Amino acid sequence: MRLRFPFHLLFMLLLTLLAGCDETPTGRSQLTLVPENLMAQMGENAFDQLLNRQPVSRDAQVNELVQCVAEKVVAGAEASYPELAFPERWDVVVFEDASPNAFALPGGRIGVHTGLLRVAETPAQLAAVIGHEVAHVLADHGNERLTQQLGIKAGLLVVGLLGEGELGHQQLMQALGIGAQIGISLPFSRTHEEEADLMGLAIMARAGFDPQQSVALWRNMAAAGGGQPPEFLSTHPAHESRIKVLTTSMEDALATYQNASPADCSA
Repeated sequence: MRLRFPFHLLFMLLLTLLAGCDETPTGRSQLTLVPENLMAQMGENAFDQLLNRQPVSRDAQVNELVQCVAEKVVAGAEASYPELAFPERWDVVVFEDASPNAFALPGGRIGVHTGLLRVAETPAQLAAVIGHEVAHVLADHGNERLTQQLGIKAGLLVVGLLGEGELGHQQLMQALGIGAQIGISLPFSRTHEEEADLMGLAIMARAGFDPQQSVALWRNMAAAGGGQPPEFLSTHPAHESRIKVLTTSMEDALATYQNASPADCSA
């Protein structure tokens, strides 16, 4: 049986598509169809599920370090991109998990795995990770990915014909960047990853962390990661490719860092 889609709904979807065309903070064109308040709600729901499923670190020293770095990174992000809308507050949680991962979610949620602290050896290296994750949120990569994955479903979601629960839990978690198994790379496209790398570099420098430590971080990740698959088999850039991209923008980042107040998150 052939289904007919009402013309007025098609017209609304067309308007939505046109309204959803936007630019990232770096000036790249993107299509994002899901309203920001709904993205924030999805981020909150996903974070709550993780809190219910994964143990949280009670190590006071670890939590103090992560909270300090995250606070300064967020301040650096706000100073770097004053034109963007930021959450009123950011919830930062350290999860007991041996994998060297971290993530940030729409609505102001940041998660860091304890395993990351064995790879990020300095506060500045941790800032490189958190800055990268926050950049994914600021560039609306989750929304863009969700729009790309779901196509017409995203449009239906916008006009209220499809509930969040109908999208599928796995699709939502993947679109929000949760569930990567290798390194700290989120399952975003290589374009998203490079954009987050460059934005994160600028953010950590503005926050007062030495941007050169981002390169040291990825060398640590390369040493800890073992056999990363060849770059052409993955959407994630190889470690050396990341380092090359970061190095090409290091001069500007160093100039920003030299004019910033040094960040102190030492124990």
